[in-house]
Amino acid sequence: MMFPAHFWRNFAILWVAIVGLLGTAILLDNHQDIWTSATKPNSTVNSAVSSNNFLSEAALVAKGQELLILGNCIACHTDRGAAPGAGGRAFETPFGKVYSSNITADSQHGIGQWDTQDFWRALHHGKSKDGRLLTPVFPYQHTTLITREDSDALLAALKKMPAAANAKPIPKPSETLDWPYGTAVAIAVWRSLFFTPGTYVPESRQNAEWNRGAYIAQGLAHCAACHSERNSWGALSAVNDFSGGLLPVLNWYAPSLTSAKETGLASQSVADIALFLKAGQNDHAIASGPMAEVVQHSTQYWLDSDLNAVATYLKDMASKAPQIALKASSESMKKPSTSARVLSQGAKIYEQHCEQCHQAQGQGVPGAYPALANNRAVLLNDPTNLVQTVLYGGYPAATQLNPRPYGMPPYILELDDREIAAVLTHLRTQWGNQAAEVTPLQVNRIRALQGQ
Repeated sequence: MMFPAHFWRNFAILWVAIVGLLGTAILLDNHQDIWTSATKPNSTVNSAVSSNNFLSEAALVAKGQELLILGNCIACHTDRGAAPGAGGRAFETPFGKVYSSNITADSQHGIGQWDTQDFWRALHHGKSKDGRLLTPVFPYQHTTLITREDSDALLAALKKMPAAANAKPIPKPSETLDWPYGTAVAIAVWRSLFFTPGTYVPESRQNAEWNRGAYIAQGLAHCAACHSERNSWGALSAVNDFSGGLLPVLNWYAPSLTSAKETGLASQSVADIALFLKAGQNDHAIASGPMAEVVQHSTQYWLDSDLNAVATYLKDMASKAPQIALKASSESMKKPSTSARVLSQGAKIYEQHCEQCHQAQGQGVPGAYPALANNRAVLLNDPTNLVQTVLYGGYPAATQLNPRPYGMPPYILELDDREIAAVLTHLRTQWGNQAAEVTPLQVNRIRALQGQ
């Protein structure tokens, strides 16, 4: 087959032109803040400053401190044993590690030289002071919704924290992420595909409390960062998607906040939901795993008005998803088929290791040990959290309302995979519980994912 003269040269020119256009589009998309802030100097900046001028410096800092707690910012930006806010905490992702940055007032290592526009750019556009594109481990898909007023208050509070230098440099994403994910090009492409700066637009049909709850849950509190499934690129479908998902690497399942089967928020009162966030437990559930850490460092300190606002919003969102809830409920009612040998072994292990705390009929001890009968955490389709709890044990969050929580001992060295599978199957098929059998293979995979 003969090609026209100069075919390959023209073909190469075409592809270079296409790649050049795509590159230019991605470049412009990721740096649109440069001209938007230049062309609108009096829009988001001065209006926010004017609004905050009604607050004294002390009031502005106090407001910022409340916002820092809402966002659990200090916990994520503090490594174990390090100064608060000094960064260096490692976050494992499927693509490698990312370390949180220093957000103290230190001029060399932290944000001591940042002004309000620099900080706003980081929250709203996901860009550092020097123009570097931040990795989406920093949840700017959510923080982009934060108002300029709140952004300025956050910075005011951070500037009042003690400055802390880092003993050793915090690794850069390009040094710790697998190639090419840590490159500027890869991050820019990801942002063009999955990130658009935005603002929270109040829902006119809802009252101020509902909108406050939506603003917190979608923005600073970034609930969907855990309670939503991520795609293969690590991106969320929406900041208000609370349909549940398995946390990558951490290997904990964050249950759906809209499902009657998994959390049942629609059937709980606003006071019940608020109590869970404040105390780490209520009559329906106990916070465990990563959620216990969120309660420990963040939600237990929220203002009652913010607790009620978020509870109001989440209850309403759950109430609007009846079809999803009914579908999940019908699937869970399929009668499980389990061998008598497994059930007998599970019952024996339960009697030896579990019955003293959780009682013979799985009714538990109110205020101390949770009931296992009709427990949504026990009945989840995904048994990951159950296996994690039996393997590693742990304590619920210590809160002002529950300062000395009762713990669960680890059985990782005492029970093998078959024994753990048997006792969990026992829990899921007794006292009216109807859920699928847990297999030794499932336990083995979860154990292996934790490096054991």
